[in-house]
Amino acid sequence: MYGSPETIRRILTESGDTWAVVGLSNNERRAAYGVAAVLQRFGKRVVPVHPKAETVHGEQGYASLADIPFPVDVVDVFVNSELAGAVADQAVAVGAKAVWFQLDVVDVEAYARTREAGLEMVMDRCPAIEIPRLG
Repeated sequence: MYGSPETIRRILTESGDTWAVVGLSNNERRAAYGVAAVLQRFGKRVVPVHPKAETVHGEQGYASLADIPFPVDVVDVFVNSELAGAVADQAVAVGAKAVWFQLDVVDVEAYARTREAGLEMVMDRCPAIEIPRLG
């Protein structure tokens, strides 16, 4: 398992409130749209990161993590596994505290690199499923 219950709890409650959601657009049929809404209800600021740089859930979007002009605490990754490692590396480069790979997003080497860089990380999990488990 890549992300213990304690790591999940720390990311959700202690890592900070600004979450960049990579892959978030205005497509309401995509999982990222619904998960971002759950994160907002949980008190997180959700920053959309998508090539279209759309405003989603009232937050200005950006084309890349590097384009965000303020600190990001957690990078939540909704891209396929082949692209996820590069996003994790970008999260390290922008100074994020944690990386969260969504369900079915798996890159063991990226996990190792990200942890080695000192960031918390969860892989193949969903915060919308984990938040209710916090109690």
